Amino acid sequence: MTRLSKQWVQHNQVGIYAVGVILAIGVGLGLSSASSLLEPLINPVLAVLLYVTFLEIPFVQIRQAFRNAQFMTAALGMNFVVVPVVVFGLTRFLPQEPVILVGAFMVLLTPCIDYVITFTELAGGDAEQITAATPALMLIQLLLLPLYLWLFMGQQVAEFIEAGPFIEAFVVIIALPLTLAWATEYWAGRSERGAQWQNTMGWFPVPMMGATLFVVIASQLPRVQDSIGQIVSVVPIYVAFLVIMPLLGRLVAGVLEMGAGESRALVFTAVTRNSLVILPLALALPSGYGLAPAVVVTQTLVELTGMVVLTRVVPAWLVPETPQSAPLV
Repeated sequence: MTRLSKQWVQHNQVGIYAVGVILAIGVGLGLSSASSLLEPLINPVLAVLLYVTFLEIPFVQIRQAFRNAQFMTAALGMNFVVVPVVVFGLTRFLPQEPVILVGAFMVLLTPCIDYVITFTELAGGDAEQITAATPALMLIQLLLLPLYLWLFMGQQVAEFIEAGPFIEAFVVIIALPLTLAWATEYWAGRSERGAQWQNTMGWFPVPMMGATLFVVIASQLPRVQDSIGQIVSVVPIYVAFLVIMPLLGRLVAGVLEMGAGESRALVFTAVTRNSLVILPLALALPSGYGLAPAVVVTQTLVELTGMVVLTRVVPAWLVPETPQSAPLV
């Protein structure tokens, strides 16, 4: 019964997310103090989300995943070489306003390290490879984002990116949940109580994602409800990114003759972005960049909608279950 209930939650996760978004819109528009009340909760909620997400992956298998140099190289190359080229081209079609561009660059140049694991699993991809790549993806984006902003927007904007918020985000949102998840799995392997705790936590990834969406959207909506027109301008660019990157990821996976599981994992790491984790950094920008967090959050909404399609299209058409994926032609 518990197993069936957990499967029901997974199967209906899009509906749960939708409820979180609808509630967030209602609270954000109806409660003027939503920003001040909910914004301090963003990092704690993200930390819990990542903790329960990391618990889904057996850490015993991650050691083997680290040995796959081909996948690690491909994931880093897609995210830090191919993606910046695509993003620079797409953003030429945006209004050339710094407040819009900085938000779009911040979110599109940073690969996802949280729910990419869940969506990769839903599509039958190799989630262990994604989890193994997470620390490298996070650390490298910390180092390269200021450089990319400097290249694409100039030194003035790059100087606004301070190390403090990024370091805090890494420690609170990545390192601490990852350490606690490893400790929990170690405890679960040696204690019945630990195993019960881990099993209980298996209920929480989807509800916590819904709660995270609620906190993030409800806290940011009051700030930007008078600037919706500017924010909507980024939606076509986000949609184009969702179309282009899976095709490029599939092409690279085919050239490298990856199996179906690794190919799907590469597709999802190439397309999913780090919107929720990057949000604290966007919130730390100067007051003149007040719309940047909303530009970041908008990407979350577009991406989650796109994931409804991609978790079905990728295994059914883009990367079907074959012994070895052929190049996409």
